Amino acid sequence: MTADAQNQDNERPLIAHLLELRTRLLRGAVGLAVVLACLLPFANTLYGYLALPLLAKLPKGGQLIATQVASPFFAPMKLAFFAALVVAMPWLLYQAWAFVAPGLYQREKRLALPLLSSALLLFYAGCAFAYFLVLPMVFGFMARVTPDGVAMMTDISAYLDFVLVMFLAFGLSFELPVALVILSLLGWVTPAQLREGRGYAVVGIFIVAAVLTPPDVVSQLMLAIPMCLLYEAGILAARLVAPREPQRA
Repeated sequence: MTADAQNQDNERPLIAHLLELRTRLLRGAVGLAVVLACLLPFANTLYGYLALPLLAKLPKGGQLIATQVASPFFAPMKLAFFAALVVAMPWLLYQAWAFVAPGLYQREKRLALPLLSSALLLFYAGCAFAYFLVLPMVFGFMARVTPDGVAMMTDISAYLDFVLVMFLAFGLSFELPVALVILSLLGWVTPAQLREGRGYAVVGIFIVAAVLTPPDVVSQLMLAIPMCLLYEAGILAARLVAPREPQRA
């Protein structure tokens, strides 16, 4: 066989992988576009639901304001895109899974599916925790400490950015058990090391909570306490999946 023929045979699998990647990316983009098209007509309604935690804590007659000309249009559109991304995440993850699954061993497949499902559910749980528990407490605290004679009137774009940051902070922070399991599977840490480093982890968690949340004690505690509990859950999960060390004679 000539060198040119060998090069062609080597290029065929690469071309096939690239075509498969293009197909998966197109399917993911189409799915995201379909979800976005379905949510765009309800963009203002979605923003109304998002504003409820703040509006419920404002004095009677309080409302959000738009300080920029295009804010009433772009803020709901931005929210609709974020909501479409969250709703379409299972479809996007499935496309990524369908691309990489043929190259995985059977044991890796058995572990990857529960990890992906758990990561998705934990992210949703973090966003729900932020919306239903954290935001009402934060805005209630802000309303109580507002000085007399000051009207608490928030711009809709600034409010949206604040809430999206909180969603991402809590959604990603709730991924802590999955991260610990992955580190344990890779052999970088062991469940025993995670237990021994519990004190350092608690300090690190409070530092992360102080960085990711607004400068108030309520939101910091609302993030730090669940993360400490999730750290303990991650230790338990790591014990179940970590490779067992050989016993010494």
